[in-house]
Amino acid sequence: MTYSIDLSGRVAFVTGASGGLGAQFARALSAAGAGVVLASRRIDKLKALRARIEGDGGDAHVVECDVTDVASIQAAVAHAETEMGSIDILVNNSGVSTTQRLLDVTEEDYDFMLNTNTRGAFFVAQEVAKRMIARSRGAAPGSFTGGRIINIASMAGLKVLPQIGVYCMSKAAVVQMTKAMALEWGRFGINVNAICPGYIDTEINHHHWQTEGGQKLVNMLPRKRVGEPKDLDPVLLMLASDQSHFVNGAVIAADDGFAL
Repeated sequence: MTYSIDLSGRVAFVTGASGGLGAQFARALSAAGAGVVLASRRIDKLKALRARIEGDGGDAHVVECDVTDVASIQAAVAHAETEMGSIDILVNNSGVSTTQRLLDVTEEDYDFMLNTNTRGAFFVAQEVAKRMIARSRGAAPGSFTGGRIINIASMAGLKVLPQIGVYCMSKAAVVQMTKAMALEWGRFGINVNAICPGYIDTEINHHHWQTEGGQKLVNMLPRKRVGEPKDLDPVLLMLASDQSHFVNGAVIAADDGFAL
């Protein structure tokens, strides 16, 4: 028996799509047939990504979205549905981090991470879920296909790491948030799951892996390697698809075994 994932006719909303994992997630969803809404504050980068997706034959739309501002979230989701149709898949990806010991964390540092990673993720999911639930309640019998919310947490939400303690706290909250949402929204046909990536090589951190500190970290990893953004595509696409209909509230570590 073989399986294929076809997301044709679906609309996916991806936050933090201007680079790194978010950009790769958008490309993977588009390659599987979904129309993608690219959301971020960095519009220029989103436009470049849209051009790349459209050049590959995909369908993409750009919306400006600041996940720390609830009004911005609401406007972005409303605009996305006006342009692309109802959102079927949310990839809740926006995230930030700082590096310092807990005694050096300022109020600004703390708010910066929690407002984006936890509060922002919550209100994005809430806004999309409200619309999914409204469609579920108003749909004709047998016509509602449900929804998929994929929260991007981190293996740092499962394993405490030095000098990023507040980041770990914020992502651990996303893990529990995922389970709470799955519990409340599952009866409406919405599956809510989380991916916890490990160390991934992106344009933001690429230079670090060549430094002495980066090499020291790589040598601490179980298989002494970091991942590539595309390594997360299979689990992302599975969770976005109909094949995941029996997977709800799962927290999936995609970290090459680091959190064990």
